[in-house]
Amino acid sequence: MEAKYITLTKENIEKEHICCAFSDKKCKDSYELKKAWLKKEFDNGYIFRRLDERAKVFIEYVPAEKAWIPVTAPNYLMINCFWVSGQYKGHGHAKALLQSAIDDARAQGKEGLVTVVGTSKFHFMSDAKWLLRQGFETVEKLPYGFSLLALKINPAAPDPAFKDCILSGVCADKEGVVVYYTHRCPFAEFHVRNSLVNVAESKGIPLKIIRLETMEQAQDAPTPATIFSLFYNGKFVTTDLSACIDKRFDKALGL
Repeated sequence: MEAKYITLTKENIEKEHICCAFSDKKCKDSYELKKAWLKKEFDNGYIFRRLDERAKVFIEYVPAEKAWIPVTAPNYLMINCFWVSGQYKGHGHAKALLQSAIDDARAQGKEGLVTVVGTSKFHFMSDAKWLLRQGFETVEKLPYGFSLLALKINPAAPDPAFKDCILSGVCADKEGVVVYYTHRCPFAEFHVRNSLVNVAESKGIPLKIIRLETMEQAQDAPTPATIFSLFYNGKFVTTDLSACIDKRFDKALGL
């Protein structure tokens, strides 16, 4: 049977799931915050398309000018989260979802697609090796582990670029742990405001939490991973939300 994919809208999002965290009861409030974030972003051309099953199989993308990411990519579509998990791998879902984004880009007269990945695998980011096999090319790398990939529809289009605010991999606050996050992820609010606060207090480490509340704030952030980025003593450390949990915290920070 041919797979069916659905695109979420303001009209159907209340009765449809958004893939991540639908079975994680402790993240219920965070899950609703992601839905609320999506509803607002639909007005900016945001697309959330998923397999029509209770599964974690989906792609999210938006005109790059409206992306909550510090990248300059005029007239491109920015792929945000893109995930096919578990038993659903190997059935062509990733290729089908990516093709739907390419088709949208062509229909809208876009220059191509762009996305931020880990140069080597980063948590909560798309698989760079797989995307490169699909025709994406690396257009820029940051020394602290991020790459910018583009799939051009118009070969003559200028390359996308990281904004200056993320080139150094450092943030303004140089003491203790600093976290930047948004409601783009249904896990972030709970783990940042609960797990991380508890572990930092237990270890006596200063903690500053910065929620990026607007697109403009996100586009000026010191990190290209605005779902969640943790800095320690001013330097970028990880995009891995599990670093908020006690048993992973010390390892992530090298304590």
